[in-house]
Amino acid sequence: MADGAGIQQGSPAIGAAGSVPAGPGAGGTEGSGTAGGSARIAVKKAQLRSSPRPKKLEKLAVYSSCKAEGACKCNGWKSQNPPPTPPRTDQQCSAVNLQEPCRSCSHTLGDHVHLENVSEEEMNRLLGIVLDVEYLYTCVHKEEDADTKQVYFSLFKLLRKSILQMGKPMLETQESPPFEKPGIEQGVNNFVQYKFSHLPSKERQTITELSKMFLNQINYWQLETPSQRRQRVPSDDAAGYKANYTRWLCYCNVPQFCDSLPRYQTTQIFGRTLLRSVFTVMRKQLLEQARQEKDKLPPEKRTLILTHFPKFLSMLEEEVYSHNSPIWSQDFLAGVSGGQIPVHTVISAPPVARPLYYSPSPVSVDPSTCGSLSPARKAASVLEPSPVGEKRKPSEPLHHEENKRPRVLGDIPMDLINEVMSTIADPAAIPEQTNLLSAHSARDEAARLEERRGVIEFHVIGNSLNQKPNKRILMWLVGLQNVFSHQLPRMPKEYITRLVFDPKHKTLSLIKDGRVIGGICFRMFPSQGFTEIVFCAVTSNEQVKGYGTHLMNHLKEYHIKHQILNFLTYADEYAIGYFKKQGFSKDIKVPKAKYVGYIKDYEGATLMGCELNPSIPYTEFSVIIKKQKEIIKKLIERKQAQIRKVYPGLSCFKEGVRQIPIESIPGIRETGWKPVGKGKELKDPDQLYGTLKTILQHVKIHQNAWPFMEPVKKTEAPGYYQAIRFPMDLKTMSERLKSRYYTTRKLFMADMQRIFTNCREYNPPESEYYKCANLLEKFFYTKIKEAGLIEK
Repeated sequence: MADGAGIQQGSPAIGAAGSVPAGPGAGGTEGSGTAGGSARIAVKKAQLRSSPRPKKLEKLAVYSSCKAEGACKCNGWKSQNPPPTPPRTDQQCSAVNLQEPCRSCSHTLGDHVHLENVSEEEMNRLLGIVLDVEYLYTCVHKEEDADTKQVYFSLFKLLRKSILQMGKPMLETQESPPFEKPGIEQGVNNFVQYKFSHLPSKERQTITELSKMFLNQINYWQLETPSQRRQRVPSDDAAGYKANYTRWLCYCNVPQFCDSLPRYQTTQIFGRTLLRSVFTVMRKQLLEQARQEKDKLPPEKRTLILTHFPKFLSMLEEEVYSHNSPIWSQDFLAGVSGGQIPVHTVISAPPVARPLYYSPSPVSVDPSTCGSLSPARKAASVLEPSPVGEKRKPSEPLHHEENKRPRVLGDIPMDLINEVMSTIADPAAIPEQTNLLSAHSARDEAARLEERRGVIEFHVIGNSLNQKPNKRILMWLVGLQNVFSHQLPRMPKEYITRLVFDPKHKTLSLIKDGRVIGGICFRMFPSQGFTEIVFCAVTSNEQVKGYGTHLMNHLKEYHIKHQILNFLTYADEYAIGYFKKQGFSKDIKVPKAKYVGYIKDYEGATLMGCELNPSIPYTEFSVIIKKQKEIIKKLIERKQAQIRKVYPGLSCFKEGVRQIPIESIPGIRETGWKPVGKGKELKDPDQLYGTLKTILQHVKIHQNAWPFMEPVKKTEAPGYYQAIRFPMDLKTMSERLKSRYYTTRKLFMADMQRIFTNCREYNPPESEYYKCANLLEKFFYTKIKEAGLIEK
């Protein structure tokens, strides 16, 4: 790989079968950039450990203190006549003259040899340290960088002291590994889970391979010295980088060759701080190396490296440099105790996983799409019985297996769902349309496919008065200013420029072929709980491609991560239609006191708002809906096939039979017919309404109905709405009854049964809620029987 910015590289070739470690040293140290130094040291150690014992004693004597007299301070025997450069043979070694005087203290070699009673294993260990000392001695003299030389010399003295004291080398530092949590390895694994858990297994396996390859590169990456980094990035935290560089040398780099020192993987003991300091340069050089060596790569590796790896690195870069990316949280996906728990959609396979809460980070680049739900749909999805007093606690982890879920009237069996999903997920059954999109495709499906192929990118950018200007970001801001000015001719250009470059405003930019083709400029008001969308435009020749919808979907995801769930914007007559399609309406959910005085009123424009649902993965929503539609379509086809089945005619009457039970007619039960006496269905809507109203009133005044009167509050039962897919409560049933939703007794009974089933699923059997559910359920069915709706 070509060096860049004065950084010596020691990383292996991309896609190589094996990992080639780099030797220590930035100034031509032995083994630098190859495995030669490490291999030579290993060979020397093996040869020395197989030498005769007298040879080993002589070798150790060079590093052993003199024991002739208590006052002698000689720390190693030095020969009067140094041996020639070629090593002596084993026969010469075995005839060691213990009477030969030391050149330093004049005492004999025998006075320095005092390890006769040491075991062979311990002697071999000490001999290994001896060769490490000699290797570090060479490194100290060859190293030109002052910081690196100082570390080598400190390790040299440490190993020298270990031989004298016959102890194990222990680095004396204020902190011990790991130095930051979570480590780089855990962070990258969290990133894969956070961004790609919704992908099919084959695509997810590809991402896993990329992450392993990236981690392997870091473990054998040669860091630039602090002096080189000061020249390249003068404004960086020099002291912090120097501390990490010293730790890396001591715990990761030098122990690759000096195996008497404890060795750690870089990705396991260092975290985001170190990764930030190397990522930009590392990414650039890895991609440059990939382009240079593309012809040497096998075909399967070539596609992985040249197509998928750049996109993987771009997405990871967003999370690395984000100040509050959730992947660096120690409790990422930790479970119920405040951690992040995947959210499963009602019907999807594989399930779409996304953390419960989002902390601020750059906009995600997930290859998926979404729309937004209407307020009525949102309200129906978050209603659930509410406990009084204490929180409800689950008796087991929130990830239940579907086949253990209690069956509720009206549920589709999960084995049937899984069977249908296997056909939906089968590429042969439903081939993905990559070239031609159907007429029924989502508005942003074309944009989603372009993003997956890396044609377009999304970045949240903004001007800053505190950081050094970034040339690329400034160029993008100028491009955004031009796009907005051209597409919004009624807006003064000076006004657009002032807002785009205002540090309080940010812009979600759409990048294609390195240039800006669209964006959404916005200002966040976290204290007021809303964001104002100021400008939204896509350049003329790139419109009608779904870019506007995809932009808005990414903006929604970005704000959910920042825990801001309301948009406000003033739309002119030309933009109202666009915003309606994105889930905006004139029904403003934000209290007027929250935004008056914070946003500017535009003459001739209409104030519109959009309320976000944090449980919806907006950039994936259209994909989920598409799969759900396919599932329903398959289920309908199966049901129709059953209905259209032709059964044989009755032949019993020819044999003299005059009468048979209706249920014995072939196919009659498959139509849904039930024998008389199983429960009557009231045909008169008013009569049904009155009967159900009476039953519901009796249930609500029952002494055990108190836990189920209101929807469950998220603050009282964390994770409840991730464990319970179909929440229900008595208040919701009253509203549904009033709106004449219950056109049949089955609908009414299904909702009531849902309350009891949800309670038993979420709470342990010994809890008060569980007992209330059992008693109230018994009372409910008593009332149903009394009303004649089911058989007594």
